[in-house]
Amino acid sequence: MELRDIEYFAVVAEHGHLGRAAEALGLSQSAVSKSVRRLEQILEARLVRRTPVGVSLTAEGTALLARVQVLRLSLRDISSEIRELSRGQVGSLRIGVGPGLDEQVLTTACAALVNDAPKVALQLVSGDNDILIPALRNGELDMVVNFLPPAPYEGLAQEAVHEVVNVVCARASHPLASLPRLTLADLAGARWVVTVFVPTMGSRNWLAQKLLDGGVGAPMVALESRAIRPRLQMLAATDLLGFLPRHIVREAASSYALTELPVEELVLRRQAGVITRSQAYLSPVARRLMELLASAARERPPEV
Repeated sequence: MELRDIEYFAVVAEHGHLGRAAEALGLSQSAVSKSVRRLEQILEARLVRRTPVGVSLTAEGTALLARVQVLRLSLRDISSEIRELSRGQVGSLRIGVGPGLDEQVLTTACAALVNDAPKVALQLVSGDNDILIPALRNGELDMVVNFLPPAPYEGLAQEAVHEVVNVVCARASHPLASLPRLTLADLAGARWVVTVFVPTMGSRNWLAQKLLDGGVGAPMVALESRAIRPRLQMLAATDLLGFLPRHIVREAASSYALTELPVEELVLRRQAGVITRSQAYLSPVARRLMELLASAARERPPEV
């Protein structure tokens, strides 16, 4: 049974006349008649009977027409769904998100996607790359939005979206905050609030290496946390030093009374972006989010 024959039969039923149906379809009457006969042979049932004014449906034809109407609706729904899928307007997306990113870029992109595609469902999973990358590899996540390593992970692809700058920070009343310029030697003996250690090259690893190379020694850690908020709260309440993205320090300037310390040797510039599986299918909704992330990043003021 072919969809073409079913559709021709439905047009014949609607017009009640082979000639008018053929005209509506842009076919010859003989072609429409052959189509109806072919369908009758496949179903082993008479579907139409000739009348002085055209054709009428048999009981079997009436039953088939009811099914055809349901089929037409299903096909219309399928076409609509495929169009929505191809435009990234329907589907679900599981996104791993790292701490320290510019949340404005991510939320702007996600909001634009959800507003444009009400059928899209997003799931955000927080963590660092030591947690997110294995989850991406085994299919628990569709993409990771986080800081990018210098070279792509094996079997994974990455696309930079924007730059994030890490700086040394402390509360505004810190003794070092009044100095116009600081050297690594000025940080000797300082205690730090840092993120947890991960094997991959992260901000904490970079900071430790810089301090070691500068002869200051490894940072004395007073508090380590993956989460940003506990670090901000601890910095605001103590004379500990932190190493955080500049945009977070600026956002926390009023609520936590934090300030950036001018240590030129400890300014880390990193690329943040999207990490996906190299050979995996990337859904239209995932591609759409990547486009929106790039658009939101272009509107973001650059960090100097």
